[in-house]
Amino acid sequence: MKTALITGGAQGIGRGIVERLTADGWRVALFDLDDEAVAEMQARDSSLLALTVDVADEAGVQEGFARIRDWLDGAGLDLLVSNAGIADPQNGPIEELSLGDWQRMLDSHVTGAFLTVRAAVPLLRAARGSIILMSSTRALQSEAGTESYAASKGALLALSHALAVSLGPKVRVNSILPGWIETAAYQKRANRIEPHHSKAEKAQHPVGRVGDPQDIAGLVAYLASDRAGFITGQRFVVDGGISARMIYPA
Repeated sequence: MKTALITGGAQGIGRGIVERLTADGWRVALFDLDDEAVAEMQARDSSLLALTVDVADEAGVQEGFARIRDWLDGAGLDLLVSNAGIADPQNGPIEELSLGDWQRMLDSHVTGAFLTVRAAVPLLRAARGSIILMSSTRALQSEAGTESYAASKGALLALSHALAVSLGPKVRVNSILPGWIETAAYQKRANRIEPHHSKAEKAQHPVGRVGDPQDIAGLVAYLASDRAGFITGQRFVVDGGISARMIYPA
């Protein structure tokens, strides 16, 4: 049975990935910072190993991986999805952005990915596994007031191809760049709502709808499979085609 660790796996895109992999028969562990969401995921599926871990905290990651190694019981790890990070891209005007807020954003995405990958590499090598870093279309295009988020996601994109070169051939590394993915139905119970999107919001996507976490999870499942054995160092934009559309002022 294949094994996976998903960071940020108790809510949003991460939760969608956890649900897809468990449905496919994988043994899945998750790290998440939200205690309540972690407890809900563990109660929902007792086969999971759901741990409260701040991926930006070195000691916390080390403790989490001690549990992961016990859980693996001497086996390797087939997949790491580094998905954790602050979700809100807005930081306000750059001249008002504090160093502390800038650092928190980078730590949550980039430092967290570094610490998690560093700890996972021996386990991934043992299984000839793969890594997926969750970047964003915001690594390629932006709206105003999102510098810290864009910088974080751009760093993850660069980190993914650097790791692919460094860790090959035993470990493959790719990045996924989601566009607008609606995660309202994938939040913890207290925050869950029924999403609604206007006709205009759907129509701006060439596929005619907003994305769902399962759109990302399906690609994760493929990239982690043996069918993707010749794919590494690549980036995959999953945005319903919206970044392909030319937009002119009205």
